[in-house]
Amino acid sequence: MYDEWSAAVDLRAQAAERLIEAERTGKPCRPVRDLIGTAADGYAVQELLTRHALAEGRRPVGRKIALTNAEVQRRFGAAEPAHGLLFADRARLDGGPIALTDLMQPRVEAEVAFVLGADLEGGPYTAADVIRAVDFVLPAIEIADTRVADWDLTVSDLIADNSCSGLFVLGNDPRDPRTLDLGAAAMTMTRDGRQLSTGTGAQCLGHPLNALVWLANRTSTPLLAGDVVLTGTLGEPAIPASGEEFEVRIDGLSAVRAVFA
Repeated sequence: MYDEWSAAVDLRAQAAERLIEAERTGKPCRPVRDLIGTAADGYAVQELLTRHALAEGRRPVGRKIALTNAEVQRRFGAAEPAHGLLFADRARLDGGPIALTDLMQPRVEAEVAFVLGADLEGGPYTAADVIRAVDFVLPAIEIADTRVADWDLTVSDLIADNSCSGLFVLGNDPRDPRTLDLGAAAMTMTRDGRQLSTGTGAQCLGHPLNALVWLANRTSTPLLAGDVVLTGTLGEPAIPASGEEFEVRIDGLSAVRAVFA
């Protein structure tokens, strides 16, 4: 039994090293599903990547939730969403320049971001518990990315690769979510002024708050006051090119822009 456990730990370490090497060299790697096979394995690898990041001095600032769209879940054969960590050095300013050289295989997504005003530790939580812990809500653009070549991902690959967390941009105008109907809110994403993608808050588990409730009840580590939580894409993602400007508008929220220098 010990030998089986030891072998599993070694395979997870090999998977983590493969992903770390891809990030170090800037060259996408082959999937890690030859080494791991379950979501639990994926989160174990993600934890090894987190320890590596912390050892490098990187600062966690929140979480991202992936696979909150029913169609995307079907594509991956996933039974539930997935989550990863956000780091301060991966945040970019609204309308500020974003270097494509900081990314491997970027995809632009429109999202709702919650910022917590109180800790969520313990649980289980109801939607009422979670909404009381939210300080404010912002529009957000996530530039999802993966170290796995050609986005050739299964659920275990995706989770291991920090749920494909790349860069993120937050809007600058906080709003009170208690005054908004985020489930019905319409989203429009444009590229250089031309409409590119549309959706609604309902495409995120029926309501973006549902995604936050799921995370609060699913994660093994507490959500803390000040944490940013990206709740998942509201429409089809887009592949950016140098010189392009993306803008996301969500009903009830201000606009947010990502400009690729």
